[in-house]
Amino acid sequence: MRILLVANYQPDRQRSMARYAELLCEELRKRGHTVRLTRPGPIATRFVGAGNPLFRWLAYLDKFVFFPPLLRPRARHADVVHVCDHSNSCYLRWTGRTPNVITAHDVLAIRSALGHFQQNPTRRSGVLLQRWILRGLARARRIICVSEKTRRDLETILSAPPRMEVVANAVDRAFTPARPEEVAAVRASLGLAPEEQYLLHVGNDNWYKNRPGVLRIMAELRKHPLFRNTRLVMVGPALPPALRKAAQALDGAVVQCVAPPDEQLRALYTGALTLLFPSLEEGFGWPILEAQACACPVITSDRSPMTEIAGNAAIFIDPEDAAGAAAAIASRMGDLDALREAGLANVRAYSPENMADRWYEIYRELALPRREAM
Repeated sequence: MRILLVANYQPDRQRSMARYAELLCEELRKRGHTVRLTRPGPIATRFVGAGNPLFRWLAYLDKFVFFPPLLRPRARHADVVHVCDHSNSCYLRWTGRTPNVITAHDVLAIRSALGHFQQNPTRRSGVLLQRWILRGLARARRIICVSEKTRRDLETILSAPPRMEVVANAVDRAFTPARPEEVAAVRASLGLAPEEQYLLHVGNDNWYKNRPGVLRIMAELRKHPLFRNTRLVMVGPALPPALRKAAQALDGAVVQCVAPPDEQLRALYTGALTLLFPSLEEGFGWPILEAQACACPVITSDRSPMTEIAGNAAIFIDPEDAAGAAAAIASRMGDLDALREAGLANVRAYSPENMADRWYEIYRELALPRREAM
């Protein structure tokens, strides 16, 4: 089968979206399919740095003016076109008569633009962009959501949704338990003593990642004798001033790790006491599976999709009740070995093979009527 995968604009550096498209491409090629991975290229932005105020607007030219006309002839030579990120739904109208399908990872930005989250107001330009994305999704032949939560969200905001189903993301094979020497090396690089225990948080500054809540929960945990000397490693961008001040109030307990490569992140998961992932919202929740694949117990929010993805292999907490979350975590510390085993079992369902097999079934179903008509 000839499959055209449409990936994201590379200068945007959307790491998880790039990994998703590349992993799917790799798995489909292993099965003997002819797969082309295409994406908008940097044309208008070639001579402008990402810090330049013009970069954002020139990137829009690359993505929405220069690339779409190139997509139509590429789609003509494919049996099916898969747009790998719902934020590129505008590309669907350029796929011509070739059957198309799009992955919806989350609809949090769309819901913010619709006023669903008062804590995350959207500027006028953002509202217009998200409405454009939503209109594009309505044109899809098929929408595949990465979780039941994303599917339910889309059903509530699309007046006449196309056919939708769920195909969960796969965890990258790079995430497996690290060797002791790898864990020791990453500990040393962060100034962690061999005997020091640490909780791990992985996330950026998006409001729903709840980094302030992570620090509040840690502050409550430090009051408990079990966690008096436990530290918190926060993986993600450098903390902004307000959060840096809150972290400093924890007397050196917080260690920042900015954008580590996968091999270091893998070692951090493996060496952690637990992953602390109290998100307010998610479309999927990659760190949950990455942690479980590295035999790291998971603490996460008692909300969908976290409960959906983690299965029965996590400690579930209220992400907005720091004291209650700390009490719940302390009461479950005796279950960590069982949670490690349950996590390793849970993550097997999220293999790249399972994801690619399910996607091929969808491609075949979409392409078959066209092939029979030829």
